[in-house]
Amino acid sequence: MTFEWSAIIEALPALLRGAAVTIMVAAASLLAGMILGTIIGVIRTYAPKYISLIAQVYIGLIRGTPMVVQIMFIYFALPSLLDIKLTALTAGMIALTVNSSAYLAEIVRGGFLAVPHGLREAGLAMGLPLHRVLLYIIGPVAFRRMVPALGNQFIIGLKDTSLLIVIGVAELTRTGQEIMTENYRAVEIWAAVGAIYLVIISIMAIIFRVIEKRIQMT
Repeated sequence: MTFEWSAIIEALPALLRGAAVTIMVAAASLLAGMILGTIIGVIRTYAPKYISLIAQVYIGLIRGTPMVVQIMFIYFALPSLLDIKLTALTAGMIALTVNSSAYLAEIVRGGFLAVPHGLREAGLAMGLPLHRVLLYIIGPVAFRRMVPALGNQFIIGLKDTSLLIVIGVAELTRTGQEIMTENYRAVEIWAAVGAIYLVIISIMAIIFRVIEKRIQMT
């Protein structure tokens, strides 16, 4: 069997469109997941025990079930329960947001717990309310400690977009599958899909490495 570069060249425009969808879905979902995860992480760290327990149950539920099950539940079961309609793209983004928020919440909690307790006490002693202490004193220090873990989780989140193939979202993996079923060039198409993922993830890794180095210099 010969490797046909022409098959990759012909498929490249469609694959790049799929890659654009992958990047868009990952960026929007991880941003929303970071916001939600930060809120949950702060609740886990500083809220009263009965409220923190709710956040802990949420994290345990999400981390304890496969992401594919979460995607299928949100796309097929949730609309029936709530009597709503969800497109595959919307359902996929919700699933990615919910899933990433649970893991990011634990990263945020770990970052805050790693900050010396004295900083919080000093901020409160200055008369600042807790939310300002968290935002202006503890937050920046915690963020520096979180960057490596955040970079790793963001890369995992981008790769997890490939799971949306199960509900037909036209991201990179789904696009590759559709092209392969038309031209039967499995080796060339999946090699191209893998190469595109590798390029995107390598760029993400470089960006986070630069951020980490700049933070260390400040």
